[in-house]
Amino acid sequence: MKKVLSILFIYLISLSLNAVEQLTESELRELTQQFIAAKNQRQQPDSTQKDVEHFLSFLADEFKDEHVKFNVTVTSKNELRSGMLAKLEDEIHFSNIDILEIMVGRNVTFVKFKEHAKGQPSHMDKPIEYTAINIMSLEFNDLGKIKHIRRHHGL
Repeated sequence: MKKVLSILFIYLISLSLNAVEQLTESELRELTQQFIAAKNQRQQPDSTQKDVEHFLSFLADEFKDEHVKFNVTVTSKNELRSGMLAKLEDEIHFSNIDILEIMVGRNVTFVKFKEHAKGQPSHMDKPIEYTAINIMSLEFNDLGKIKHIRRHHGL
């Protein structure tokens, strides 16, 4: 009887360990590329609310988005949506994001990207242009949704 219970116990433990499957490296790379493409698309001169919603579709229902340099954390899709929709009022001349490198870990990626943009925020009287290299970490849940973003500004 003890043997049967031991075997049953080991079997149940192995089933529960296998239930949470890790995303593969290729899945993580593809999700990261799609997320960065959605980030880029929501910052174009012709961006719409649909682009904002597509971007938000990559996020888990419960997520954390941290802008490390500015010590800002957002955990509400409604708050994030509101800020992004407000930015649609800005005049965007162009925006381009190029992925420079993706590093993959267990259900996490680190993406280094170059961002070059020009626009005039609605609260400013003249346009600004910038080029920056940034690093972002993306932690994924087992469903492939982003549960934690950490944005690090580059040099």
